[in-house]
Amino acid sequence: MLRGARRTVLNFPSPFLGENWTQRIKFPFCCLIWRLQFPPLLLLGVTCHAVVGSLWRPSLQGNANLLHLSRNRSNPEQGYCERGARLVSSLDFWTLSSENLIAVLPTDPVKENYVRKVKNCVFSIAFPTPFQSRVRLVAVSKEVLEDILDLDLSVSETDDFIQLVSGGKIVFGSIPLAHRYGGHQFGIWADQLGDGRAHLIGIYMNRQGEKWELQLKGSGKTPYSRNGDGRAILRSSLREFLCSEAMHYLGIPTSRAASLVVSDDVVWRDQFYNGNLAKERGAVVLRVAKSWFRIGSLEILTHSGELDLLRMLLDFIIQEYFPLVDVKEPNRYVDFFSIVVFETAQLIALWMSVGFAHGVCNTDNFSLLSITIDYGPFGFMEAYNPDFVPNTSDDERRYKIGNQANIGMFNLNKLLQALNPLLNPRQKQLATQILKEYPVLYYTRFRELFKAKLGLLGKSEGDDDLIAFLLHLMEKTEADFTMTFRQLSEITQSQLQELVIPQEFWALKMISKHKLFPAWVSQYLSRLKSNISDSDSERRKRMTG
Repeated sequence: MLRGARRTVLNFPSPFLGENWTQRIKFPFCCLIWRLQFPPLLLLGVTCHAVVGSLWRPSLQGNANLLHLSRNRSNPEQGYCERGARLVSSLDFWTLSSENLIAVLPTDPVKENYVRKVKNCVFSIAFPTPFQSRVRLVAVSKEVLEDILDLDLSVSETDDFIQLVSGGKIVFGSIPLAHRYGGHQFGIWADQLGDGRAHLIGIYMNRQGEKWELQLKGSGKTPYSRNGDGRAILRSSLREFLCSEAMHYLGIPTSRAASLVVSDDVVWRDQFYNGNLAKERGAVVLRVAKSWFRIGSLEILTHSGELDLLRMLLDFIIQEYFPLVDVKEPNRYVDFFSIVVFETAQLIALWMSVGFAHGVCNTDNFSLLSITIDYGPFGFMEAYNPDFVPNTSDDERRYKIGNQANIGMFNLNKLLQALNPLLNPRQKQLATQILKEYPVLYYTRFRELFKAKLGLLGKSEGDDDLIAFLLHLMEKTEADFTMTFRQLSEITQSQLQELVIPQEFWALKMISKHKLFPAWVSQYLSRLKSNISDSDSERRKRMTG
């Protein structure tokens, strides 16, 4: 990670400005949704050993001695329609393919797997590196296996599955790929980055006709590993597994996690960034997403002057992932940019609504499909603090939670710069105007989410002040913002009216110690009265829904 980068702050005109006290409020955001329903995860104690095998692909060896799941062909007697009627009980009848990507997008002509500067391609063919020690399955997501990958849960108990999700085997017919991209890290152009410890092992089309890209994270070195070892460790992998699934259940667009395996291979990490390396165990997460293309996927091509390839990749992305955009339309890149701007604003507003801080909002970590990807030093804020930073290496607090919306605009501006060589003067003007609308898009969504947390219906000119007032009190009293809104959904209006806060509502009781709390309660109760045909019980039910 780059340090010492010059800080860039974009100041939006805040609608939450009223009386003097609001001038002191930091960039606002909502609470963590309290009904955190974890998916049906299965924590397993299955022990497996790496299977030493025999099939090589000499022309695509790379540096990994990998096997192929040679039986994994489609059974001609087991047609797609029949498979779609039920879950697959064996990987023998389950297929992956990389053809959709490599048939259109160029791959690196160099097949050897060593760190290098890569040019004139989108992907490098790179095989995962198998673990040398025993591999154990730690967890799987039943929903991802069954609803996305059409796999019966029993498949996760097989050796073939363990080898597939740990990088020990590659499905027949698929070619593992490492994606080339660049990015702005902490505000500075970092040039080539790429999948330094991840392998895209294929695309799966499920019985609903959805395409999902499967990627192993922590599966070994690639041409983009730089000085890294290509590995991930158990604690960070477990965090990604749990958080990506939790975010999905919170209703936030995200990559998903299918499985987590751990090995006894030694991986050295400096956990506290104090120069003291310690032994940890290597782990791999199988994560899935509709696409792993990110802003940095386009930036690297513009910075390298590969404009024909930039146009090719953009047209592919639009064709595959943006059905509302006509790939034959002359203004297609402007239309594409407009959607990304809108969806990015929606995503970050949702992040804020659950108190989620990504931690490393570099352009290489921002999805073009506006889903949450690349979980690293993320965190969920506890005590309300707009300066909350989950990343201990972010010395300048660039990616603090209260700055994420600003960073979203910074990243979108870098996306526009990447698109500019393909735009005529009129299109550049249109795209610039679209970007200027980002703050309005963000605040509109933010306001909707926060009003829902307060149980407000309809519109009122005082809603912005009401929200800002509460956030100010929460910040000054260091209240737990998750429980603040949870408890507001449980307390009755009469209890608030009397300013009698029972002890079990400890977060609200903390805020009630502020001298301005009665004024906020009065304003809040007055606003609730404008909820036509609404009862207190309906409000509380709605706020917990």
